[in-house]
Amino acid sequence: MSPHKIPLVTTAEQRLLLAHVLEVPVSRLAIVETITDEQFDSYQQLLSRRSQGVPVQHLTGKSYFRNISVLVGPGVFIPRPETEVLVGWALQVLSNKPNAVVVELCTGSGVISKALADEAPGLNISAVELSEAAMAYAVANLSGSGVDLQLGDMADAFPDLNGKVDLVIANPPYIPLEAWESVPTEVRDYDPDLALFSGQDGLDALKVVAKTAKRLLSPGGLVGAEHAEVQSQSVIQLFQDAGFVQVRDNLDLTNRPR
Repeated sequence: MSPHKIPLVTTAEQRLLLAHVLEVPVSRLAIVETITDEQFDSYQQLLSRRSQGVPVQHLTGKSYFRNISVLVGPGVFIPRPETEVLVGWALQVLSNKPNAVVVELCTGSGVISKALADEAPGLNISAVELSEAAMAYAVANLSGSGVDLQLGDMADAFPDLNGKVDLVIANPPYIPLEAWESVPTEVRDYDPDLALFSGQDGLDALKVVAKTAKRLLSPGGLVGAEHAEVQSQSVIQLFQDAGFVQVRDNLDLTNRPR
């Protein structure tokens, strides 16, 4: 077995895949000079699978988000960078409540709850997930975090917290079924439908988020939920109709309303 010179990597995806094969942080790739035949073959296989549309996160089994990483794979939604803004907003509004009670709906991989627990360890966080497949990832990702994780429907989750919650946070499914064909193939093929689509107008889950948040929140409590940029006015109206005041959008990383 003869060592190979380290392959030329020019993209962030290539760096992630090579670092995964070498089992080193991306930041240390620059000091690696050679790789074995086996490592070279593994890297080439990953590049081939990536060229066939398999998400990088499925190839490495993990997704990076703010200061953490979470395990991901078939059956669970891959966290998106845009959702980091939602977490940042939550941390900002809770900055004066280090022991706040937080409930995450539609937790998926558990990434939002894990990020909150990582950056604000005093928070009392509960999270709920409907999908058993996604729940398996959430259990692994939230192990040792102190998050109270439950499998079930968000509509009736945590009745013991009714009127006691400071913040409800969610990244629910919000893609309209009628938009199915416009969704990138890679997303349709690898993210679960349950985490993507939500009725003909995409608002079914958000309506449940609003109703559930109304039940859970204490007076003056806040709810933060992600939505598609084209749903801005519809979602604002939805939450106003549910009895919320001071409803507004925040901009994501590309300055789109979320």
